[in-house]
Amino acid sequence: MELKIGIITVSDRSSRGERPDQSGPELTSAVRDQGWLPLKVRIVPDDLERIKETLIDWCDQENLDVILTTGGTGFSPRDVTPEATREVIDRQAPGLAEAMRAASLKITPHAMLSRAVVGIRKRTLIINFPGSPQAAKENFQVVAPVLPHAAELLREEESAESSHRKLQ
Repeated sequence: MELKIGIITVSDRSSRGERPDQSGPELTSAVRDQGWLPLKVRIVPDDLERIKETLIDWCDQENLDVILTTGGTGFSPRDVTPEATREVIDRQAPGLAEAMRAASLKITPHAMLSRAVVGIRKRTLIINFPGSPQAAKENFQVVAPVLPHAAELLREEESAESSHRKLQ
């Protein structure tokens, strides 16, 4: 299934060109490994309004199926990605965030410090990932198997009902 995907890196330093973005390219590679092509890729600063503006535009104007954010999910005072996401979504999808944290806890106790949020705006699924390239990739691998079905459900495709089975 073709998915329309966008990737947003949230980082003050990367947005100013002071540090290369590593997490965005890592997610881009992971998305391509699934046979999907990111249609939009952007770096924004840790700024609540800029994050919200990008999410709203990509959901409402670009009609993406999935938006992956990386960065801004920790405890730093500038980490506001979950707050921006909560302000723009219509419904939360906590099972995905719970699954990512559960899988990450098997790797590091720091996973419990993640404040990542997952939710739906209209027909777009928004998923917050950590800013670490390795953690972003590991978390993406947790949710990737269900993304096509999530998109089918959000698009209200007839095929969505027939795929209600255990994923292999």
